[in-house]
Amino acid sequence: MVSIAENLRQVQEKIAAAAERSGREAGDITLVGATKMNDAGRIQEAIAAGLRFCGENRVQELLEKLPQGAYDGAGLHFIGHLQKNKAKQIVGKVSLIQSVDSLELIALIDRLALERGIVQDILLEVNVAGEAAKSGFRPEDVSAAIAAAAQYKGVFVRGLMAVPPICSQGEENIPYFLLMKQLFIDNGVKKYDNVSMGLLSMGMSGDYETAIACGANMVRVGSAIFGQRIYPARQN
Repeated sequence: MVSIAENLRQVQEKIAAAAERSGREAGDITLVGATKMNDAGRIQEAIAAGLRFCGENRVQELLEKLPQGAYDGAGLHFIGHLQKNKAKQIVGKVSLIQSVDSLELIALIDRLALERGIVQDILLEVNVAGEAAKSGFRPEDVSAAIAAAAQYKGVFVRGLMAVPPICSQGEENIPYFLLMKQLFIDNGVKKYDNVSMGLLSMGMSGDYETAIACGANMVRVGSAIFGQRIYPARQN
């Protein structure tokens, strides 16, 4: 059975190769390990092997694992859908909220951050394929969303994030990745005090190499590091 450490090494090697092919270095790409449904021991195994950032999808999981020391030694991001009624449990506990998908959520995070005397780093999530089942800003609304976020003092926009459609081949998402890259470039030239478009987070286990080829500098990889997730059977 291949170990988490070996899986991580292989992912890091593929990231380095993809970065080189796109004219960059491995250090230009940030790997975030998607830790959903992995316990504290497995997460610590990955961190010991060199994982520097963890990304949690579910608020309850994060709150359960945090006191267990699951993420000790690594930066912690929130990468899943964040319901407004759970935002108060996340603001200030993670260094980056990658999945900010509405103006209402920006305003709420701003208020919570100011109450806690902090500035919360965020990414704006883009529903790049216009999927009805996914949240996020429409591509044509991204510029206005950034301008709106710039009015707040408790948030700092660090870039954009996207979750393109699940495809059998990573190459199928190239049009979406390229659209994200263009949005990233177009909005990167605008000057706001609390906006610095440095992060383009896109690409997961099935397509992170393609995402890097298209300009991603942050990828969120779970099963390629930790193995396939085993979901509990539904109770009838």
